[in-house]
Amino acid sequence: MYYKFNAVTQRLTGATANAYTPQGLRPAVPPVRSPMIFASPIKLESETGSQVKYLGANKVPDLQRRFQRSDGVPVYLKGGLIDKLLYRTTMGFTIGGALYCLVTLYFAAQPGNK
Repeated sequence: MYYKFNAVTQRLTGATANAYTPQGLRPAVPPVRSPMIFASPIKLESETGSQVKYLGANKVPDLQRRFQRSDGVPVYLKGGLIDKLLYRTTMGFTIGGALYCLVTLYFAAQPGNK
């Protein structure tokens, strides 16, 4: 049996199966299938025959070779100059923030003058 909340009596009362619709939910309707986002062809297969051209080349094997190479460089620095710049900037902000916290804590621990 289904129940619903009665706003007048502030109690649960019996309800029919179709009366139960939680707020925000809609009756089940089959969704319209959206087109694929990744690797979607430029033209439909029916227009080009059996040949389908994709929007870009597959870069995954090249990236796997680049990032899985054992050359002693950490994976977060294998991107080149931009990765080194981002890493050093992040480390600088981290060390600077830790020092700022320690200095602020030191000044907060000093007794105030009356």
